Amino acid sequence: MDLGLAGKVALVTGASRGIGNGIALALAAEGARLVICARTGDALEAAAVEMRAHGAEVEAAVADVKVPEAGQQLVQRAVERFGGLDVLINNVGGSVWTPFEEIADDEWLHVLDLSFLSAVRVSRAAVPVMASGGGGSIVNISSIFGRETGGPVSYNAAKAALISMTANLAREVAARQIRVNSLAPGSILFPGGSWERRQKQDPEGIARFVEENIPAGRFGAPEEVAAVAVFLASDRASWVTGACLNVDGGQSRSNI
Repeated sequence: MDLGLAGKVALVTGASRGIGNGIALALAAEGARLVICARTGDALEAAAVEMRAHGAEVEAAVADVKVPEAGQQLVQRAVERFGGLDVLINNVGGSVWTPFEEIADDEWLHVLDLSFLSAVRVSRAAVPVMASGGGGSIVNISSIFGRETGGPVSYNAAKAALISMTANLAREVAARQIRVNSLAPGSILFPGGSWERRQKQDPEGIARFVEENIPAGRFGAPEEVAAVAVFLASDRASWVTGACLNVDGGQSRSNI
């Protein structure tokens, strides 16, 4: 299926590995022009090389989206290099496994900065640019643990906030032809990720986790999240906004 993304300008945060990398590669394969960011220059450049191998034009920007100015700077890079912005994938996030009573304010602020406010900042910069170009699509990568209990409490709170922000922003910007949706991935396995690390540390325990928690019987792959994200980014999803879609092999237990 031709998703109509050839020539579109897409910004993907946290694109050097994992889900963000998978999404950026899928967008590259569709012919999008890319701005990608990550905090580590070597890993980011390696990712850019792989995307260019698909024929994509790529602007690689080393950036930490926890820094308040980073969102505006990244969107400006897209405007300067490609003349505008059509698609934004807010992928940056992370968790800290700390019992609630031991979570200090600094840790709460760190997790909220990483998994929620990073998306707020980049989206805030992106909306007027998208509107001036006739519209666009924002896809926020949340988690099934933004929809239900089960993960680290600070991470759950941040990802729940991201889903709520997505739905409300979608209503606010719909008249300007901007769609805003979120994805809720389940447990995704990729090189260098937390599930790979846990699997190496405790293969029998992780095998039990999969058996007990993922009806499909395996971890998901970044490419499976990417396929849904790229659809939402495209005009094929023109009547989908304010939605949160699970990509989890049946792992979620939420009735909503």
